[in-house]
Amino acid sequence: MSASASFALVLASTSRYRRELLARLALPFETAAPDVDETPRAGEAPRELALRLALEKAQAVAQTMADRKPQAIVIGSDQVADLHGQPLGKPGTHERAAAQLARMSGQTVLFHTAVAVVQASRGFAQSSLATVTVRFRTLDAATIERYLLAEQPYDCAGSAKSEGLGIALLQAIESDDPTALIGLPLIRTAQLLRAAGLTLP
Repeated sequence: MSASASFALVLASTSRYRRELLARLALPFETAAPDVDETPRAGEAPRELALRLALEKAQAVAQTMADRKPQAIVIGSDQVADLHGQPLGKPGTHERAAAQLARMSGQTVLFHTAVAVVQASRGFAQSSLATVTVRFRTLDAATIERYLLAEQPYDCAGSAKSEGLGIALLQAIESDDPTALIGLPLIRTAQLLRAAGLTLP
């Protein structure tokens, strides 16, 4: 199946980071906002939360498009920062971001980024998870404040943008899918899209 066929590709996200990443695959796509409650379930591990939300986002958008684009191939993704088994979401505010970075100072944090691809018309639904190990430098309050005022990463899980100035807060990054930390693991995304029938290099 070629990307030019009548199979619309849809990114179930309004994140500009994911939009910019998916554009690297040179496939035409559109975006749609998924209506999904992202509240963790009781006892839900961070990696399981990321996988569940990625799939639910893709399924939610596929369902809303069922009438007008029944053949749509929908990509859902979610990222959860994991500090010693505790999920860290998007901070939303300066104060919460400062508290997150203070907690992560000198610590190893796992960033679980899940991607799911759904084509409801033929019952296709597959997902994959990329985990990135990030070691933070020891950060004092002044360093945290300078960084947050400079980059304002309040929409990022873990309160730091590794693709920007946030890289200076880190000691090391370990990953087999380098785009995962930004928000969409493109190696795994490409694998799932091929499994769904799209032609990629």
